[in-house]
Amino acid sequence: MKTIQTMKTNARTTGVLYLIIIISGLFSELFVRSGIIVPGDANATAGNIAANSFLFRIGFISDLIMVMSDVGVPLLLYFVLKPVNKGLSMLAAFFRLAQATVLGINLLNFYLPLLLLGDNSYLSSFSDEQLNSLSLLFLNAHSYGYLISGVFFGISCVILGHLIFKAGYFPKWLGILVVAAGVSYLIDCFVNFLFPELTSTSEILVMTVAVVSELSLCLFLLIKGVKTN
Repeated sequence: MKTIQTMKTNARTTGVLYLIIIISGLFSELFVRSGIIVPGDANATAGNIAANSFLFRIGFISDLIMVMSDVGVPLLLYFVLKPVNKGLSMLAAFFRLAQATVLGINLLNFYLPLLLLGDNSYLSSFSDEQLNSLSLLFLNAHSYGYLISGVFFGISCVILGHLIFKAGYFPKWLGILVVAAGVSYLIDCFVNFLFPELTSTSEILVMTVAVVSELSLCLFLLIKGVKTN
């Protein structure tokens, strides 16, 4: 009984962290980057950053909170799913930690425009146009860093979904959804790098399959934790 209660506590704590990840990630993407970054227009993007520098910094902190929360999730999921298969649970945790590591390092690309566009005398040899272009370049690199992290996350989701499907204390449909999410992330990553002309299609796949899957997992962990009957 104590083991089940501990498992349920770990699962619900994971759900709380998942909710933090979803909220902070969506805030940074939808309310910061999408409103500030103008694709292909370095001058407009730089102007938006200058006019909304505090919002830009909040977006950075929000992403930092997301990454820190993403460090706790694999550890707790490892404790929850270790009874199913200890080795695979550890492997899923390692891949998710690799994703968090890439995301953490990638945040430097997101912050660099603030340094480039700030009042820095050592950048006086660069023209404003050059600094604006470099800023947009780093923001584009940040988006590709997200895609690279998605490879590790996708593999982690496939393993995690398999473990959830095998576990008797999670519904099998949830495991199938998580596997599907992992596959959609992998498809989106490789399509972006190999067939960039098809990215609009792969992004739709992620927005439908992955979003539904992660919201379902988050809500199940928050509300139910684990099945007890």
